[in-house]
Amino acid sequence: MVGGNRKKDLTQAALFAVAVLVIGFLSARVFTRFDFTKEKRYTLTSISRNLMDSLAKPVKITVYLQGTEMPAGFKRLQGATRDMLTDLQAYSRRTLQFEFVAPLEGMNQQEQAQAIQNLQAKGIEPTNLSVKNDNGLTQKIIFPSALVSSGDKQIPVKLLQTRMGLSYDEQLNNSIQNLEYVFASAIKKVVADGKPEIGFTEGHHELTDLQLNDAMKSLSDGFEVGRVNLKTIPLANLQKIKLLIIAKPDRPFTEDEKFKVDQYLMHGGRVLWSIDQVSAELDSLRGHGSEQLAFAKQLNLDDQLFRYGIRINYDLIMDMNCAQIPVNTGNVAGQGQLQMVPWLFYPIFVPVSKHPLVKNLDGIRSEFASTIDTLAVKGTRKTILLTTSPFNRKLSAPHLLSLQMLEEVPDPKTFQSPVKTVGVLLEGTFISDFRNRPVPDSIHEKVDVLQQSKPTKMIVLSDGDIFKNQVAGDGSPFQLGFDRYTQQSYGNKNLLLNIADYMTDDSGLIGLRTKEVQLRLLDRPRIRSEKLNWQLINNVLPVAMVLIFAIFQHYIRRRKYAR
Repeated sequence: MVGGNRKKDLTQAALFAVAVLVIGFLSARVFTRFDFTKEKRYTLTSISRNLMDSLAKPVKITVYLQGTEMPAGFKRLQGATRDMLTDLQAYSRRTLQFEFVAPLEGMNQQEQAQAIQNLQAKGIEPTNLSVKNDNGLTQKIIFPSALVSSGDKQIPVKLLQTRMGLSYDEQLNNSIQNLEYVFASAIKKVVADGKPEIGFTEGHHELTDLQLNDAMKSLSDGFEVGRVNLKTIPLANLQKIKLLIIAKPDRPFTEDEKFKVDQYLMHGGRVLWSIDQVSAELDSLRGHGSEQLAFAKQLNLDDQLFRYGIRINYDLIMDMNCAQIPVNTGNVAGQGQLQMVPWLFYPIFVPVSKHPLVKNLDGIRSEFASTIDTLAVKGTRKTILLTTSPFNRKLSAPHLLSLQMLEEVPDPKTFQSPVKTVGVLLEGTFISDFRNRPVPDSIHEKVDVLQQSKPTKMIVLSDGDIFKNQVAGDGSPFQLGFDRYTQQSYGNKNLLLNIADYMTDDSGLIGLRTKEVQLRLLDRPRIRSEKLNWQLINNVLPVAMVLIFAIFQHYIRRRKYAR
């Protein structure tokens, strides 16, 4: 009998060992997880899984969000980043490797300054934090960023997503729900064999290379970026460009240039129009006796945009949600005194649309924007991306502008108006502007003229300065979206990068930005009022339950064996 039990025990032990080996073998080759959260916050989308499964090159990600004495919110972002990279690594079959580093640890002040400069050259920007300790508040520099590299390619990734009007917890929550997109987008770009081409038009007094310096530099991480002269480029070469950006032209387009843009669109090309319809510049106001006549530009694009379903109006928007400009308020001891004053013609557009292009973006800074009307066009779907605030007015051109308007205190009652559209996405098929019209005489190449476009998309923004970076007095450019006077950064750069991704990528990668992680915050007033009760429940009740269970079990055993 004893031998039979022993044999049975050995058999069970052997089966258990075999089961452990089988589970270990399968777990090494098959990865899965169970996500019981309502919004599936711990589940990668099929887009990311397919991307990681198809990785053909080793990818390394260096995360600089590491160090001691970080606030709890940044530790939460650090943990979420680690979890996301662990999942991506698992689906990549270890092709993806990552590490967390503290870039300034163990360095003296001079070495730290050099390290910060080196990181900034790679696109890794520092963030200053005030950290509490025994001696009070101390300033600490952290880097909520990562660097994705493969071979000789490197792409910086910003982990912290800021947005005006949101609380600290909401900004961290937006950052966490955006992690999958920023990493997947960077990984896809860094492993790509070739880069999609993006062309900025020239020949119509568009924004200069200096004014577009940071826009081109930021796009160059994942794209081939250059200038396109519509007058000289053959249409066959134009069609090789993935995205055409028309940034603030100041001279009219000729018919052959319009024809090339039209047929580029008809063959499936994508266009980003960033148009100033009214001529108005702050520098001109300051240089012409503080007055300037804002007049309508003649760009010869109205009929073409109208055919596509868009009309940019000849007006200027005044918005109480606006940026500030420096104004000389007098002299003290022979030195001019500057004061920051709101300038109603520099609206800040806070995105409210849920479209992934603008979702959770910070405010977009603009200069002398106009309103947009959308027209019903069969086969075209329109999505409003950017609008004004409800406190706006519009001035029809021509109109005399003056810096004396800064002295006027705006009356909110006169600025209460329905929101105005300033940015539109159009998708679908478009009717050619040259339908039933002859090809311009100056076009000598053989062209397959299409009367209706293939499925494509375009974006129209009624401000030409949205993608213009400011320039310092010594001629050095600032980052796109950074206001050198208020030292505030806006969401213009992220808007441009999102547009580039959306317009050049058909895999739906930018759809990852629609992922939402619901923020479940504690009721702080209730916590303060019920603090003692919850402390007793969390600390005393578990111990009491264990003691009651032990006493009850002791009583049962004593009664059982006393018999």
